[in-house]
Amino acid sequence: MVREVELAEETLLTDDFLRQLINIGEVDIVVGLSTHNHAKTIGPVISAIQAGILKCFPRERAAIINADGGSQDGTTELVEHASIGDLWHDSKVYALRTLHSISVRYAGMPEPSKALQTILAAADLLRARVCVIISPDSTTIEPDWLQRLARPAYYDNFDLVCPTYQRQRFDGPLVRNLLYPMIRSIYGSGVREPYGPEFAISGRLASDLLSNGITNEDWARVGPEISTTIFAVAGKYRVCQSFLGARDPAPRGAHDVVAVMRRTVGALFASLDSNFPFWSAITGSQPVPTFGTPRDVNEETVRVNRKRLLEMFASGVAQLEPVLGAILSPSLLSELQRIAGAGIDGFEYPAELWTKTVFEFAASYHKSIINRDHIIQALVPLYRGRTLTFFNENRDGSAEDIEKREESLCADFERLKPYLLELWADRK
Repeated sequence: MVREVELAEETLLTDDFLRQLINIGEVDIVVGLSTHNHAKTIGPVISAIQAGILKCFPRERAAIINADGGSQDGTTELVEHASIGDLWHDSKVYALRTLHSISVRYAGMPEPSKALQTILAAADLLRARVCVIISPDSTTIEPDWLQRLARPAYYDNFDLVCPTYQRQRFDGPLVRNLLYPMIRSIYGSGVREPYGPEFAISGRLASDLLSNGITNEDWARVGPEISTTIFAVAGKYRVCQSFLGARDPAPRGAHDVVAVMRRTVGALFASLDSNFPFWSAITGSQPVPTFGTPRDVNEETVRVNRKRLLEMFASGVAQLEPVLGAILSPSLLSELQRIAGAGIDGFEYPAELWTKTVFEFAASYHKSIINRDHIIQALVPLYRGRTLTFFNENRDGSAEDIEKREESLCADFERLKPYLLELWADRK
């Protein structure tokens, strides 16, 4: 009971939630959801989770834990009242254990790190062997996703199972152009989706994250998804990835790019300080074990306003010149000003120039040349320019062409890593 009370205090678990967890006892698998007004999408997600448990883990003890940020649209009621009985009749498969489903409102404003902390604390208290995180926005989720994420941790003793998806041609430019090549070169791990909204972690890693990770580091609270990946890689936990299939991309304009950059690039840059002894000694990278067979990119594409991207890049370079002058070397800034004057069809933000840009931003973030949040904001228009190049290069390319360019960019990041180390050591 002492351990349970301590967990309740450390993670702000309510007394009622704690009692519900104690009544459940111990489980094998926890499926965690982080919701805030997801009534429109949560029903199919819950049904897919239940079907996945019935199909893949009928003998295991399982619980759905929903950490809610204060929904006002009935989301929590939909989770709590979800019945697995309806699925029994349709699937002709019966679970041998009771499937528990609990929803709890965590304290404070909606915050992904608090939601994840609440879910991990519940999983730790329930002594779950595996905790699977599913996005409540996953409208394309299939029951097999649960198996593909949970099995490597449950049966093969992996600590972190990251997803891979069948991407549309222009989907995921931030992952493809910055997060994947940066983490691969810095931390030496070829995790393709370090910011995946679906993933699974072992009970061991969940416990360690609670005691040493997301609760103790400021950078880990900024972006809990990418921070979990960084924590696992830097801690030398067993990491793999599993192919889930197609996932609908978020509608363009649905997310604030600055907010996403803070939550991903900001967390990544901030992690470099405390992890410097680890990553500074790494050269090259290692592939990550992968379960499933990734398919080619989805040929379906979306319309891209290339003119608008160029305008945002060019205006950003011009208007932020004093800020960029503090962050970037004079030669690099001069090159950016040159390419900002190019036309759409002739525009190119070369891979090596982009790599040096990212590394100079990371070093300036480390030195706090100016306010760190301003550094992240200043990177946004430059990222727009690189995104325009990404679109231009891949308009008519095959899946193999896209893969080759992605690998070439990663090679540039790895080759130029000494450039980052030089910038890091420079006291200026």
